Amino acid sequence: MARPFRFGVNMVTASTGDEWRKKCRKAEALGYDVILVADHLGMPAPFPSVVAAAEATERPRVGTFVLNAGFWNPMLLAREVATTDALTGGRLELGLGTGYVKPEHDAAGLPWGTPGERVDHLRRTIEELGRLFGSDEHRPQPLQKPRPPLLVGGNGDRMLKLTAEHADIAAFTGAKVAPGDSSGKMSHLTPEELDERIATYRRLAAGRSEPAELNLLIQLVEVTGDRRGAIQPVLEYIPHLTEDAALALPLLLIGTVRQIADQLRAQRERYGFSYITVLEPYLEAFGPVIEELRGE
Repeated sequence: MARPFRFGVNMVTASTGDEWRKKCRKAEALGYDVILVADHLGMPAPFPSVVAAAEATERPRVGTFVLNAGFWNPMLLAREVATTDALTGGRLELGLGTGYVKPEHDAAGLPWGTPGERVDHLRRTIEELGRLFGSDEHRPQPLQKPRPPLLVGGNGDRMLKLTAEHADIAAFTGAKVAPGDSSGKMSHLTPEELDERIATYRRLAAGRSEPAELNLLIQLVEVTGDRRGAIQPVLEYIPHLTEDAALALPLLLIGTVRQIADQLRAQRERYGFSYITVLEPYLEAFGPVIEELRGE
């Protein structure tokens, strides 16, 4: 059976305390299940932000989407995770990734390394968190046992193997880093390319005792009765795709509320995505879609 839908919003804009609490309460009122915070330089610091989000709300869980493991020492990260989970009443979901923007590492004076080295560091981080949280001597301990739910995001084979082995939530961006680029530029995955990535993940995860929840990060939400008109500005950024091919991209939600809801139902059936995350600029636009799908 398909998992019920869950909906998250990834916050990326710095705010004052009052503005932040207002945004988080708006997300709760619109029906979001998770309030998430990214981990990029120039954006809000994730852990104080999720603590403030939990204090401003009652129902939503909170999480990181996703921490750049290269920014974090595993021992210090364990302290942040455990403290944040306790302060949020056990509402934390921990999202981890390798990081994909080299200029951020350069600005922070941190090594970049090869893709393999970044994946190895993420693996060590996950394994060390498991060791620390599994030790009765380690303090502080998270409120959730054995640890907060772990989300891992990535599309490459090494990342999918790591995700299959460790993650409670497998997150897909619907995009990949452009070949040879380390500035953060992404290229969109076609539906067929995403089919292949999901198939690879399922093969690697075949031995799991419990299946992971599958997450998709949405890049655009536009509620409109004119899908073809709305896709025109987007084509500038994806000139290699036709209009029809662009409208078929899984990470773009364009159409009426009913059309978008039907697209998400179809994508859950095709790929297994039941946990849908949108970016903060589309927080309000996506609200009617949540209402349409609530309880499904």
